Amino acid sequence: MERRCIDDDQTGDLRMNAMVLAAGKGTRLHTLTESLPKPMLPVAGKPVILHILEWLRRYQVRQVAINLHHRPEVIREYFGNGAGFGLELAYSEEPELLGTAGGVKAMADFFDDPFVVVYGDVLTDLDLGALLTFHRTRGDLLHATLAIDLRPDAAQCGVVVTDADDRIRKFIEKPRRTDIRSLWVNSGVMVFDRALLEWIPANRGCDFGRDIFPDWLRRGLPLFGWRLPAASYLIDMGTPEKLEQANREWPLRLQSTGNKQEGGTNRQ
Repeated sequence: MERRCIDDDQTGDLRMNAMVLAAGKGTRLHTLTESLPKPMLPVAGKPVILHILEWLRRYQVRQVAINLHHRPEVIREYFGNGAGFGLELAYSEEPELLGTAGGVKAMADFFDDPFVVVYGDVLTDLDLGALLTFHRTRGDLLHATLAIDLRPDAAQCGVVVTDADDRIRKFIEKPRRTDIRSLWVNSGVMVFDRALLEWIPANRGCDFGRDIFPDWLRRGLPLFGWRLPAASYLIDMGTPEKLEQANREWPLRLQSTGNKQEGGTNRQ
């Protein structure tokens, strides 16, 4: 796969760093991920994770941590230390999967305050600056903000229920259809205050959706939901069908916007 440098853009300096969660095995993608980690699957001729890094770079996010598990050498060899892409990359290799939250906890010393976390199979052009502004205007309370997306079929997602002040009051990971009380779901893009890392257990696997968010809500730690605007594009590459959909839609967005970094026509 050809290596491509990231074009610079001046879409605002967020003065924060980020982590891309890239350690998942991608089992639902079957043979497509036998020789490649899921974030290296191509969309519009580039690995998904390169699209993510381009998106972060547009907001002047330069320092990015990436956790690895399945075929870690593929990502390391493609990106190296990130210098060729105008980035500073740090890697965290997980011989045993730590889960989404455990993977972030393992890189605790890397982060500024606040920091962004992106699932490594998410393709989006959402306005990261608007998300960060929302996060910073929630007051001085220690908190996290989840970009939430409206999904007609929310059963395979982390469903969130918010109040009139956009505070998340309930989080249900992959609920039964009879338990669904909202069609707003965790999109896989999140902003955290760094001190929240103290509330993630160390040295064991744990997931944000299954373990950490429900625990934080029980403890009264504030979580907020920032609703994606209807014009934003966001899709995850969790299945072959979604990967095919992204490959149809992303190039159309490139053509319609004239922006070679962005893509998308619908949010799914």
